[in-house]
Amino acid sequence: MADMNHLNQRLGQQREAMLHILGDYEQDRRRVIRQAERLDNSRRALLHILQDVHQSNERLEDGRKAMIHIMGDLRETTEEVQRREQELRAKQEQLVQAGKLATVGELATGIAHELNNPLNNVGLFVGNAIDHIELRTADQERLLDELRNAMQEVRRATAIISHLRTFGRVAPASREPILINGVVRRSFSLLYEHLRLRQIEVRLDLCPEDPVVLGNAIQLEQVLVNLLTNARDAVANAPRKLIHVESTVGEGTVDLLVHDTGPGIPAGLEERIFDPFFTTKDVGAGTGLGLSIAYGIVKDHGGTISVVRGASAGDGATFLVRLPLPTQSAEPAG
Repeated sequence: MADMNHLNQRLGQQREAMLHILGDYEQDRRRVIRQAERLDNSRRALLHILQDVHQSNERLEDGRKAMIHIMGDLRETTEEVQRREQELRAKQEQLVQAGKLATVGELATGIAHELNNPLNNVGLFVGNAIDHIELRTADQERLLDELRNAMQEVRRATAIISHLRTFGRVAPASREPILINGVVRRSFSLLYEHLRLRQIEVRLDLCPEDPVVLGNAIQLEQVLVNLLTNARDAVANAPRKLIHVESTVGEGTVDLLVHDTGPGIPAGLEERIFDPFFTTKDVGAGTGLGLSIAYGIVKDHGGTISVVRGASAGDGATFLVRLPLPTQSAEPAG
């Protein structure tokens, strides 16, 4: 009997152990099912990501092809713009050169008159020397003085011709440090006889600093000559014939003011006056290119040119040319 009780007790223990094992098994099975579900979700998410990556790669590839196409168009457009800029610059240089030659032709009479003075003086000095030799009234030193004076006048005539040739030649596109007051004086010298013969008073108020700008001396002379020529024509019938040129140093700029006592520029034409072929002169009296050429040259130098409105009508015309000063000190070319 005792054995049977012991056996029943062992069977009960084994049954409880079996139930415990079955409980653990059920928990493990459910855990495996949940892990399988998470794994399946992860697999689906991975597939979705891979699909998105594939679509992204396709979009990137399309974007890359579009970018290559755009870059190709941009390169072709840039080359076309550069080619057009070169053509425009070449035409601008041709226009400037044509304007200069027209100015030289216009100034020919005055230049011829200016050359006449040193040539007459040469004749006088050489004539004096000949007289001294023929009459034997002078020693060698006196004769040398007469000949030296004659040579000085020859050099003066040579300088006039050299300046005219320099002004008329094709200006190189190079930039170099130049003294702005020298540009004003050389421009004025080209027109000196023209202005003197027309009894036009000229006043030069040039700043003592004599600032240096980076530019092309011949092109800037062209600007001044065009402005002086306009002023000359403007004061032709004015009761007082005065041209006033002033240079001042501003905030990082040098200003050139060209003022005349003519009738001034009619209201509303301040902007149009720089348009090519626009002129307020009589038909045949001007090409209408002078101010537009000046505008192009000044703009090419990084500056501005504008009309300064006077306080009242009848104050004449005033043009302001503003050129940038170099950011670093520069020595003018010799």
